[in-house]
Amino acid sequence: MSSKLDGDNVSYSLRLDEDEVDMTQMLGKSLTLTYQNKINCIKCGKETKKSFGQGFCYPCFTTAPEASECVLRPDRCKAHLGISRDMAWSEDHCLKPHIVYLAVSGGLKVGITRLSQVPTRWIDQGAERAIRLCQVPNRHIAGVVEKFLMKLFGDKTNWKKMVTNEDLPGIDLPAEKEKALDSLPPELRQYALFDDQEVFDFSYPVNQWPVNPSQHNFDKEMVIQGKLQGIRGQYLFFEGEKVLNVRRFSGYKIQLSVD
Repeated sequence: MSSKLDGDNVSYSLRLDEDEVDMTQMLGKSLTLTYQNKINCIKCGKETKKSFGQGFCYPCFTTAPEASECVLRPDRCKAHLGISRDMAWSEDHCLKPHIVYLAVSGGLKVGITRLSQVPTRWIDQGAERAIRLCQVPNRHIAGVVEKFLMKLFGDKTNWKKMVTNEDLPGIDLPAEKEKALDSLPPELRQYALFDDQEVFDFSYPVNQWPVNPSQHNFDKEMVIQGKLQGIRGQYLFFEGEKVLNVRRFSGYKIQLSVD
């Protein structure tokens, strides 16, 4: 799903083949999403029996730059050394300014994203709030900063807490930022955004939050249906406590019908 931000309010569109469906307008309507038993690689387009790494066929999963190790382990990025599956891709994705941030998304977490992906990355993670910590020249350095700060903060989004909007103890992001920056060694602190205290807030289109959510899996059940109760991050919330992680099924051929 792609997202747009209007003030603090997030809206979503779902891409199905060449169509863009305004999912925010679907809130409160009864939907049926049916898996058509066909998967196409999001890189090469070829049909594949199994999806790897959220949408790739196996050959692309092992060769495409979008599936490189540094996507999940940015501290291991070697593009700054001239080593990459595709240097042209790395110049546009890895060798660009990156932001290291703290976000509240089912808990307090540290993360990184390209400067150009602010605030899209936070919305994709379903962040309630976020604050920038550092701006660095490439993905590798961002990963090094993130790995260092993982001694103090987690780096994963707790999806259940995120989709249930679980009440969290008051988290003072500026205070947490100060703690994070104070912990950095001088060689990393040089990238700190000390004067940037802006806190980003996000409001998601939700009529009703799940209480005991369970994830729908198209590989086990080909149809999910029911009234759409909300959207946050890359998750659709349906009545009956079912939630669907849309990104997990990238490349799956899905038919959407509205009752």
